[in-house]
Amino acid sequence: MILITGANGNLGRRLLTILTQRGEKVRAVVRSSRAAEQIKQLDLESAPEVVQLDYLDASAMGAAMQGCRAVVHLVGIIKESAASTYQAAHEGTTRVIAEQAPSAGIERIVYLSIVGTSVNSANSCLRSKALGENILRNGSVATLVLRVPMVLGEGDYASAALKARAWRGTNVLLRGGSLEQPIYAGDVVSAVVNALDVDPALDEALDLAGPESLSRAELTSAAARSVGRTTRTVSLPLFCGLAAAWVLERLSDNPPVTRAMLGVLDHDDRIDSAAARSRLGIELTPLDRMLQLCLSTADG
Repeated sequence: MILITGANGNLGRRLLTILTQRGEKVRAVVRSSRAAEQIKQLDLESAPEVVQLDYLDASAMGAAMQGCRAVVHLVGIIKESAASTYQAAHEGTTRVIAEQAPSAGIERIVYLSIVGTSVNSANSCLRSKALGENILRNGSVATLVLRVPMVLGEGDYASAALKARAWRGTNVLLRGGSLEQPIYAGDVVSAVVNALDVDPALDEALDLAGPESLSRAELTSAAARSVGRTTRTVSLPLFCGLAAAWVLERLSDNPPVTRAMLGVLDHDDRIDSAAARSRLGIELTPLDRMLQLCLSTADG
């Protein structure tokens, strides 16, 4: 059996579909009854076992791991709030998994992370995510960390946001020259599935991104062309967004955007995925095909 945390997310649902089609037994771990109900309503090859728990509850997580051969840890956030901190979402959840996995008999862990993580990063999200990676990689269970940039998939939030930009006649962008290297959600799921079958090194980390790195303005224009539109882009300095986010952080415990979140989204992505593609045996979906798949079905 394979345990998946954050199984109700877009990637989690895709992963459930693929694994159940392969005949794998899956235990889907979620935090809320609403998330559990979402999974139960999915049209899957076979119904996964659904467990609702607090990811920081070591006893509950240890019990959920019993009888599983692997853990796919998809939990993570890019926007922190008073109710959901980076430390809890990244370091807290990985510490629980690292501590409970050996006694549960887990053979391997696959952890989905973000391109640009570093324990020395000035960005609190990227630093926290890196610390979470290290907690798992320093544990005794073989761990493969897969770092990805923007992920585009049918019906997900990122695709919907990009489609909305594609349909606007004019788009005002923060640092339009920022480099994006989006990867198709199906490719990420294929990488995760293959990572469960290869023999990973104890502390291996791979960067995996789409086949094309282009500026945010160029990506917006490419998205517009994919839906038969044209758009004009206007670029604003990043400090304009950071200043606005600073004000929002002072006014709300859960602002719609934060400085750390903008820092993650503004990261310049120019990644060579050759090692990850070779290691995991996957081919990447071309950008034009990715946009065709995602923007034709995403809600605007």
